[in-house]
Amino acid sequence: MSYADVNGVRLWYEFHGTGRPLVLLHGGYGSVEMFAPILPALTARRQVIAVDLQGHGRTADVDRPLRYESMADDIGALLRHLDLPEADVLGYSLGGGVALRTAIQHPDRVRRLVLVSTAFRRGGWYPEVLAAMAAQDERVGEQMRGTPPHELYEKVAPRPQDWPRLWAKTGELLRRDYDWSAEVAALALPVLLVFADADSIPVSHMAEFYGLLGGGHRDAGWDGSDRPASRLAVLPGLTHYDIVGSPALPAAALPFLTHEVRAPA
Repeated sequence: MSYADVNGVRLWYEFHGTGRPLVLLHGGYGSVEMFAPILPALTARRQVIAVDLQGHGRTADVDRPLRYESMADDIGALLRHLDLPEADVLGYSLGGGVALRTAIQHPDRVRRLVLVSTAFRRGGWYPEVLAAMAAQDERVGEQMRGTPPHELYEKVAPRPQDWPRLWAKTGELLRRDYDWSAEVAALALPVLLVFADADSIPVSHMAEFYGLLGGGHRDAGWDGSDRPASRLAVLPGLTHYDIVGSPALPAAALPFLTHEVRAPA
């Protein structure tokens, strides 16, 4: 457990387990503790590097906006700091956006990518979810005092008084439009998309995302020879809010991270 000084940010990271490195990136207003329920399953097979993103958990905020792109550069710089030529990356929700941008911006550093409850464009979320995102500000942050995420932030954050600021900066991030479809289609690494069947993202967007990665265009063939390198998992009985702690998540992710990818003919 330590800090890495990268890009002007003191980025908190933790090592757990042994094996091929797997970077975990938490969701909005969270921290590394978000993965606690599934950490034993992951560390039984992998060396996990769990990170607190800018302004979250033990990583203090700095004088720059919250942006997927800059946080992705932080992860790329962390991998260089740790002298890791490449790693697998798993990101959830906001952390999924950071993970996706890390693969786009630092393709030489990411071997495989797992995106959990992640949209590739802002319009990929349900309208009511977009409305809730747009409403996030300091006032809402004040209303969230006393909730479990706030109690954890109070316990671990270097400056607990920054809680309303985190909500203001996150709201500003979530109101920004984005569409990464062309960059997703150009990705050359295997990607696993994981969603809940009652997620904050419609099934139509899940299918479109998978299609951009080469999936869903043809039958795989009796021997699976036409199977795409990327995969799609829709986990039953879950929502956007409980998928990250479900044992179904490592059960889907670990086989993807270890299987051999068939070389193109």
